[in-house]
Parts: sequence; structure tokens; C-alpha cells
Amino acid sequence: MASGVPRPVGATYRLQLGPSFTFEDAARRVPYLADLGVTHLYLSPVLEAVRGSTHGYDVTDPTTVRAELGGRKGLERLADAAHVDGLGLVIDIVPNHLGVGRPEQNPWWWDLLTHGRKSAFARYFDIDWDPRNGAGGKLALPVLASEEDAAAIVVDRTGPEPVLRYHDRVFPIGREVGGTDAERIHYAQPYRLVPWDSPVRSYRRFFTVDDLAAVRVEDPEVFAATHAEIGSWFADGIADGLRVDHPDGLADPAAYLRRLRALTGADAWIVIEKILEPREPLEPALPVAGTTGYDALRELGHALLDPDGEVGLSALHERWTGDDGASGALHAARTVLADDLARGDLGPELRRLARAALRESTPKSLAGPPPQSLIEAAAVRWARDTRFYRDDYPVLAQAAARLREDVRTRTQECEHDEPGSADAFDLLAEARDRGAETAARFPQFTGALTAKTVEDTLFYRTARLISLQEVGGAPSDFGPSDPHPAFARRAAEWSAAMTTLSTHDTKRGEDVRARIGVLSQCPGDWSAVADRWMLLRPTQLDPVTGLFLLQTAFGVWPEDGAITDELRARLHAYAEKAMREGRIGTSWTAPDSAFEAAGHTFLDALFDGAALSDLVARLAPHGRSDSLAQKLLQLAGPGVPDVYQGTERWEDSLVDPDNRRPVDWSAAHDDHPKQRLVRTALRLRRERPGSFVGGSYAPVLAEGPAADHLLGFLRGPSDGAPDVAALATRWSLRLERGGGWRDTRVDLGDGRWTDRLTGHVVAGRAALGDLFLEHPVALLVRE
Repeated sequence: MASGVPRPVGATYRLQLGPSFTFEDAARRVPYLADLGVTHLYLSPVLEAVRGSTHGYDVTDPTTVRAELGGRKGLERLADAAHVDGLGLVIDIVPNHLGVGRPEQNPWWWDLLTHGRKSAFARYFDIDWDPRNGAGGKLALPVLASEEDAAAIVVDRTGPEPVLRYHDRVFPIGREVGGTDAERIHYAQPYRLVPWDSPVRSYRRFFTVDDLAAVRVEDPEVFAATHAEIGSWFADGIADGLRVDHPDGLADPAAYLRRLRALTGADAWIVIEKILEPREPLEPALPVAGTTGYDALRELGHALLDPDGEVGLSALHERWTGDDGASGALHAARTVLADDLARGDLGPELRRLARAALRESTPKSLAGPPPQSLIEAAAVRWARDTRFYRDDYPVLAQAAARLREDVRTRTQECEHDEPGSADAFDLLAEARDRGAETAARFPQFTGALTAKTVEDTLFYRTARLISLQEVGGAPSDFGPSDPHPAFARRAAEWSAAMTTLSTHDTKRGEDVRARIGVLSQCPGDWSAVADRWMLLRPTQLDPVTGLFLLQTAFGVWPEDGAITDELRARLHAYAEKAMREGRIGTSWTAPDSAFEAAGHTFLDALFDGAALSDLVARLAPHGRSDSLAQKLLQLAGPGVPDVYQGTERWEDSLVDPDNRRPVDWSAAHDDHPKQRLVRTALRLRRERPGSFVGGSYAPVLAEGPAADHLLGFLRGPSDGAPDVAALATRWSLRLERGGGWRDTRVDLGDGRWTDRLTGHVVAGRAALGDLFLEHPVALLVRE
């Protein structure tokens, strides 16, 4: 491979690699993707992972390219194939954790289990060796079905080295004590197998996933070991950029990113999976091009919602659930959930944080420090009210300081009922200020708590308009009716950030969200259907889950009403996941068969009764209109757009693993309206790169009775006149019912403009009815 300056990234295409789609398979798609117009293939993680992994985020050996994908040679051949057609590679990396669910497949973890604290890799993992860690200072591995099932642990000496075997899982024997007494040998090891539902965890995890153990990349030695292979991709000219998974989980994200920048070079394109809450800015000092685009996804979705529909959808939600789905009820639900999750699923992380604070602070009272339980309570109170994944970025300093004072005031009000609460809070705050372990663990804890509380639970517990319930979104926030300020900020501040509409983690695909969003234009029509079917739901199924499943079914319902067995199976699988994530009547840890059966019965009733066919037949065209509109706004708008695999055509994916299904590459054809739009816009970006990344941005406004239904903007080189106009229809259902475009026009100024989608030429004050005669969008180029 030849080294060289990375190729500028203009547009990416995300490919999900795995045993069934390897480097060789990706190479076969290069000609198609080059023809589509992207500049780079954007690959899911490529380092060695748990065998059979369909996603690759469970890396087991960060020093090696994954053999199941084709190994290092396969990656080089893919890069060569891409370069021949003028494309480059962007690769997803996972610095926060490694996969440890199969210890024998992770050589570092296996060595750690063998030798304990004496292992050369003991410092690589974020492990709590404290004697008070609940496992007697040992490494607790939550794998047993129950305490009694420890009897199933046996000694297996049939292989090259003896192991402890628990059903199909194996663990090393690092300390031999002789004999075959499995209990005695197990006790002698530096690890302890504990029940899966035990409150004991002695290593930091990715959120609450026991099979993903956190790695201490803040240690220069660990960074060097985990990033040597990654660095070689840039030295050898294989990669042009990186997507960094979950940097907020790291001890010091900013320091990590500075080190990564030094490794890759100044010209590498680096974007981070940083989840920004509404109105949260990205830290401008980070040495990155921007985020991976959940903030853009939120802004694009808001741009097409009809704010007038909020009242009707709120009334429907309140009629069936008792709350309107707005901020008040959601805030209360979030607080309760956060308390439960902090003390339950995230209890090990909470207790470790509290112990660190006790070590690193000075008690104010001669009687000694407050009890650990009060430190934990103070941490929960502070963390649950932190409205960001983490609040230690300098750009958030003022907001974080205000929150700190507010939490301290409320803590003092609790002093009567909980004596010592104020001292506990002050102790925790002092420990954070010292900048040591507490300062790192607190934001790691808030990030995990926010993710588990909001995206992984709360978003399955409300159903006013579920297209809003996406990572980085807010169910209570219909957004501004004018999206231009947000788009303009992106053009000015983060012009090379990634933008996206679908990812491997989105709760539902872009076309599904677009159709559901149409309900904001017709809350009365939706309410009539929902009221009728909610009366028929099984009594065991709570109203929120009923509304949630009903809206989901509407989002994926076939336009022709033909319900296939495949769709039934997919939606039932999704329903099981959604119900368990929501934890209302069932959960992953305590599944309730009666509650889940009621949800499945409700879905079958919808299918068998053709519940939504008439409404979908009327509204599906408007869902397609919004799909095309948001796609054009993304592709022509500020930032570097990513096209998730298969989304250049209509697709109805829901949350993973549904959205990781194999792509039907044979379905590609030129006359598909969405694919034609994607190809046209991407080719235009490649033709005129200066008009997009780093280019100018200005809103386009219409004149006339339907002016509010136009959403458009001008793009052009930063030092020249605009030469591209992207125009899209919004609120198409209301537009149709209101009489169409009638006498509404848009002034394009001087020159002649050609619509690259139709070939039509317009100039001056163009009639929108003519511009949108064939499509609800137009992509104009100044001659």
C-alpha cells in the first residue's frame, strides 16, 4: 500500500461487515458505489471480534484485522479496489471496550483471568480490585444462572491446558491446587464466577453490557497497544478517516482525541459518536470534524414536522395514558427511571464512584466522612439532573456550574430528612474538583445513566409521536418551525461533520420515521384510527405500549396492505425487544409471558383486521414526499452526508438487528425515485465539492399563499455566488388539502437554473407548482 495525504471526504456509504459480508463482498460493490457518487466507503469495525459477530463492536484483539472479514490482506485489497475507482475508506473504531464474553477468544482477557493483578494486561482494563468490590477483591464475572448453578462448574483437563468449564463457556486455571475439586480450584483463581443477576461487577462495562469490558486508553501504553494497527492504516495509505465509537465513555475524551489526531495526522477526517442533547453545543476545541450526525438527524426531522399537530397528538396520548407526552410527565418519568437504574443496573459503577470520592476528599466534620450511602445518593441526584451525557467539556462550564449550585440547594433542602446530605454532596464536589479518579468516573457514570434512562428505556415508554424518539432527540420537542438557523450554524461551525438519517443504531429507519412524521399533519385522522383499535387491545397490555405498537405498525405497514409472513415475524421480534426495553410489564431480566403475549395478540389483531390499510393508502405518498425531502436536505445541506446501506431506496427497517439485515443489491435500478435523487445529489457534490463542504448557505423563501410549504436553501463556494438550490416540499398533506401551490413562487435571482432531477430549466420568479410537477423536491444548478 502506498502512503499519502488522505483523500478529502465528501460523502460516505456505510457498510455493515460480518461473516456474511466480507471485504471481498464490499470490493464487489465498489463500482456501484462509485457510480452512486460517494467518495468513501464507511466500514463498520474491522478488528478481530467475537466469532460470528454481525456488528464487530465486540473487538477481542485490537492488534489484528478480523480474519472472518479477510484479514489485513483483505482490507488492503478492498482499499486497492476502492482507490482504482477513486474512492477511499473511513473505518469505525471502538476505543472504549473489548469483547470478553468468550474469554478464550480474547488473549488479553484470558491472560488477565489467568494471572490476575500480576498479568501484563491488568492495567489495560478498568478493573476494581478493591477488597470491598463485593467479590473479595477478585474479578467478578456474572455468568452463572444462579448461585446454586455453581455446581455446574467442572474441571476440564482434556485439552492442551486445564480449564474450568461452565456449560459451553471456559475459563483458565491460573493457579493449580491439585485434584479435581472444581469448587476449590475455582476459589483459588483471581476471578469469581457469580450469578448474572448479582449486584456485583468489578470491571467497568459499556453501559450495562457484561460482555464488553472497558479499556484504559488514557494510559499511553494501552493507547499504543490498542492503536498500533489503526495507526498503520494511515501510514500505509489504507484509510482516510475514522468514526470513533462512544468517546464519552472514556476517562478523558479530549486528551484521547488529541492523541488520536497525532497518530492519524492533521488531514485525517475524524468524526465522533458524540450524542448531543437538544441545544447542546459540541466542544469546539476537540480536534475532530464533528459528530456522526444524530444532531443533524434531529434537525432534519424537526424541519418536516407540522407543529400544529402537537395539540391533537397530545390530546390522544393523554386520553389513553393520563399524560400528554410532553415535558412535565416525561421529566418525572425520567427522574424515577434514573433513580432505579442508578441503584440497580448501574449500582456497581455508582458504588465505585462513591468509594473514589471518599478516598479523594477531606471530611468537613471531626466525626469523619458521611456514610457511603449518602455519597451515592448525592451522586444519583447530581447525575440524574445532568441533561448531557457528560458535563465536563469546557463549552458546558456555565451550564454545569448552574446545575451544581441548583443540585446543592435542593440537597440542602433534604438535610432535615437525610442528615449529612449536604456534607455528602460537598465531599463529592470536592473530589470532582481534584481532577483525579472521581473527576473521570462521574461523567462516565452520567453518560451511561443518560443512555440507559432515555434512549434505552424512556423512548419505549411514551408514544405521542415516536419518530421523535431517536438517539439525541426529545419526545417532548417538536422542534423549531424554522430550521435554517441550525443548518446555518452547521455550515459555519462544523461544515465537515457527518450528517445522517439512518445508522446501525437508529430506533427506526429514515423512511419509517418520515411516514410516522406525517401524523403531525393529521392528528384527527390518526386519533380516529387509534381510538378504534385501542378499544380492542388486550386488557393486560398497557395503553402506552398499545399506542407505541400501533404507531410502529403504521410506520412499516405495506402500502398495498399485503402482510407477509416475513413482516409479521420482523414486527413480532421488534415488539418483544420494545416491550422488554420499556420495562413496563416485562423486561429482559424478568420477562412476563402474559404481558408479552398480549402485545403479540394486539399485533396479530392489527394484521388480521387490516387495521391500517386505508389510512396508509392515503398517507403513504406523503411519507414518501417527506422521505425525499429529508434526503435532499441531508445530501445538499451542510456537512458530509452518510448513506446507510440500502437507504438509497425505500426501506422499512426498525431497530437492530432488523436494520442490519442483508442488503438486496439486485434491487438497485435507475428509475427508483429515491435512488435517482441520491445519485443525482451525490454526483453533484462530487462535481462541485467547493459548493458543499465549506461552502456558503442561505435560506430560500417563497412568496404566496403556500409559502410556508417550501423548505429550501442556496449553496455555493465560500468566495463566489450560490450555484446550487435545494428545494423541498413540507407538510404535503396540508398542502394538498389547502389547494396546492396555487400562486406561490420562489425568486431564484439572476441566471438560468436547471433541475438535475428533471432537466427542466427555470429562471427568475419560478412557479413552485411547475417546479414540483414531477417530484416534491428539486435540485437546481445555476448554468
